[in-house]
Amino acid sequence: MANAPDRHEAVVLPDGVKKIQYIKEIQTPNTASFKIEREDHTIGNLLRMQLLRDRDVIFAGYRQPHPLQHHIIVRVQTKFTGNPQVDTDPAQALRQAMDDLNSEFTLLSERLEFELQKQFIAPST
Repeated sequence: MANAPDRHEAVVLPDGVKKIQYIKEIQTPNTASFKIEREDHTIGNLLRMQLLRDRDVIFAGYRQPHPLQHHIIVRVQTKFTGNPQVDTDPAQALRQAMDDLNSEFTLLSERLEFELQKQFIAPST
């Protein structure tokens, strides 16, 4: 198709473009948005679900501004008590959600590998 966008643009990060951009919200305390380049609903929904598991997260949502724009915007609001020693920063919450997802994917990969090895090594019946 002549006017179809290049698929390469949807996944390859251009030179000089940051993968994640932090956008602090000034109207609401402990709220930030994160523009994540070259991602779509797949990672957006996973991050949203993982963020909502965190007790310190009040709100987590994402949007993809347009199907031809290859980024998502994740918005996170965490509890605000006014005590910086207790409050969780939205960036910390996002980082923790990413770490937790990474751990889950690692565990899933290990279990899948184990089951595949068991299937192919076990004598056939």
